[in-house]
Amino acid sequence: MYKIVATALCLALPALALAQKKDSPLPSPPAAEKLDLDTIARIRDEGINRSHVMEYGAALFDGVGPRLTFSPDYQKAADWSVDQFKRMGLANAHTESFGETGIGWRQIGTSVLMTAPATATVIAQAGPWSPATNGETTAEVIAIPTLHTEKDFEKWKGKLAGKVILYGDAPKTSPNPPTPIQSYDATRLQHLFEYPLDGDQGETDVLPTDLTYWSKVFTPFKESVAKFFADEHAVAALIPGGSNGAMHDDTGTAAFGWFVFKPEHKQLIPGAVVNTENWMRMSRLLSHKVPVSVRINIQTQFSGDKVDGLNVIADLPGTDPVLKDQVVMAGGHLDSWIAGTGATDDGAGVIVAMEALRILKALDLKPRRTIRVALWGGEEQGIYGSRGYVVSHLASLKYPQNEVTKNLPEFVMLPEKVTPKGDYNTFDAYFNMDNGTGKFLGIYAEGNTPAASIFRQWMEPIRDLGFTTVSERATGSTDHVNFDQAGLPGFQFIQDPRDYETRTHHTALDTYERLSEPDLRQAATIMAIFLWNASQRDAMMPRKPLNLNTPKPLEGLYPTK
Repeated sequence: MYKIVATALCLALPALALAQKKDSPLPSPPAAEKLDLDTIARIRDEGINRSHVMEYGAALFDGVGPRLTFSPDYQKAADWSVDQFKRMGLANAHTESFGETGIGWRQIGTSVLMTAPATATVIAQAGPWSPATNGETTAEVIAIPTLHTEKDFEKWKGKLAGKVILYGDAPKTSPNPPTPIQSYDATRLQHLFEYPLDGDQGETDVLPTDLTYWSKVFTPFKESVAKFFADEHAVAALIPGGSNGAMHDDTGTAAFGWFVFKPEHKQLIPGAVVNTENWMRMSRLLSHKVPVSVRINIQTQFSGDKVDGLNVIADLPGTDPVLKDQVVMAGGHLDSWIAGTGATDDGAGVIVAMEALRILKALDLKPRRTIRVALWGGEEQGIYGSRGYVVSHLASLKYPQNEVTKNLPEFVMLPEKVTPKGDYNTFDAYFNMDNGTGKFLGIYAEGNTPAASIFRQWMEPIRDLGFTTVSERATGSTDHVNFDQAGLPGFQFIQDPRDYETRTHHTALDTYERLSEPDLRQAATIMAIFLWNASQRDAMMPRKPLNLNTPKPLEGLYPTK
């Protein structure tokens, strides 16, 4: 596909030259990249034929399991990761705080059984950071739609004591769900290659910048709802999992506030996320005035209110006397939600980054620049881990502070001021993986045209692996964003979606069984090649101009008289 487009562009250049004035020079073509094809061939052989990526996956996802930020399980995963990096011979393997503390918490066990009007097992998990119920309780269920203002409380006062609340609006479901496995074909990749002239990049998860919109999403009123339920002595609340079944998604108790992981915002009502089909059955029964009862037991355990949030860092040191202090990075986020074992979100990114470094180390390669691997914590709570790294090592970020933004997490805002510090000038580039288990089909260049021209040259020796598309679009909602917003090269790969959005993202099905070994071998191999290429260049990766000013209307366009 890309070869046809490239040929068309080349044929158009002579006509373009004729159309320009003689004294108007053409843009200089991109400099040719000096690619070490012998080393690329060795990396391909090691990554495809002697991979350890699935061994890392089995140990992390089966041996450790889900890795909620601040939890004892996250600490276990961080310690395991440090040990693996030391075993493969990387330098300076360690954990470091990303500057936030939160509530240590884990689920011991959750059970919900419908006891009337018939018996049924209800698939449920405790909402992250939910308190426990007072042991096992059998209680009547009462349905309450989403509440929007404190005036809505009046209808329910005095009616909730001893009840289990079926809380929220029914999710939209369809008897014709999407095909579980989806792939990007040539038409879709061509679409991603083409830059959207209307500026809308929401389809690649770039978040809206309207802060008024976000102030309605992250409203403190949600915490007031949980307090009202607790003050009325309700037993617990059951939240619908979502439209795709399999408890999609187990972040559902954000219905009681985004910041429940902070002690000052601690959730006051026990809550569980319930499989959509189970929740809808109870909802329909109650809508027909049929009484419903459940036997419920939410067992959770808190382990402190000020647990450090941690990243895991390790280095393959550079060897060039001039370039060794410059840093090329790769990473994914180590934290996950709890319904599954976080295999595709983002355990896949973790084990690919880990395997990429193993490949380079196993081949005893000596990069000119230092190659650093980073496994982030706190991504699911708002890309905290990578932001903490940027702020600690690279730049201070000032976000808008006013009445609209006071209750907003920083990840929905753009910084209004970036002040370089520390290692800003020696930071080269960051490469991220966080879209499931699918193979790399290309890369988003984040509007960095010079970087895109470099990536197109890197693409040629790996085109046969399925890597065919360099898009100048941006993509959002994960850890590379913090680097990009600080004016540093940060990139995310275009991945084949497979069943990430249809089945595994934040669900109980996000387990080892959903991993595609061939895709992960390919991804780790390409990650290693990108790290190697970046580490060997004479120059650092080009940076975009850092422009923090939003467009303003032009003045003086219309006559005043």
